[in-house]
Amino acid sequence: MKTILKQTIMIVAMTGMVVCGSVVAVSADDITDSITEGLESYKKGDASAAIQSLNYATQLMMQNKAQGLEAFLPAPLNGWRSETASSSASGAAIFGGGASAERAYSRGDKQINIQIITDSPMMQGVMMMFSNPMFATADGGKLEKIGKQKAIVTYDENAGEGDVKLVIAGRFFITIDGSGITRQDLTDYAKTIDYDKLAAMP
Repeated sequence: MKTILKQTIMIVAMTGMVVCGSVVAVSADDITDSITEGLESYKKGDASAAIQSLNYATQLMMQNKAQGLEAFLPAPLNGWRSETASSSASGAAIFGGGASAERAYSRGDKQINIQIITDSPMMQGVMMMFSNPMFATADGGKLEKIGKQKAIVTYDENAGEGDVKLVIAGRFFITIDGSGITRQDLTDYAKTIDYDKLAAMP
């Protein structure tokens, strides 16, 4: 038990160094303080307190990562308006964990929402869907290329609604969905995301 806990502390500590160096510095002290507290509790033999401190540090790092995702949500296209981007994160103890960011766009009655998710257990199922054409097209979607990226595009012309799904670098799941829109609206927004920079995100 102590060996596993010690390894966990080392992993969280190293992850904290990477994340703190690439996102908002406001939480950096809180993260390193929590990791230090976890290490001190571990040395004292208090496994419960050590785990609690590490879980808190992990949650803060996930929040930072979620905030970092906001930068990849595109500005509104010409003639469109957008809401302020929002992000959320949860540790592994809550629904398996994960970080996400999203932003809503509108133009008259047209509505589009873009969401980016990472570090989520749902990625395994998403990857299976993309690797099997039968799953990918089961709900009427079509496999297409958005730039260099493989995407699943679903659109109902009668309803004027649909979505685009993409997996980037096997780590990021992007959904672009909307209502009162044309198919072109969906693909235009899909083309505005910098997928190369997103793939390079730590």
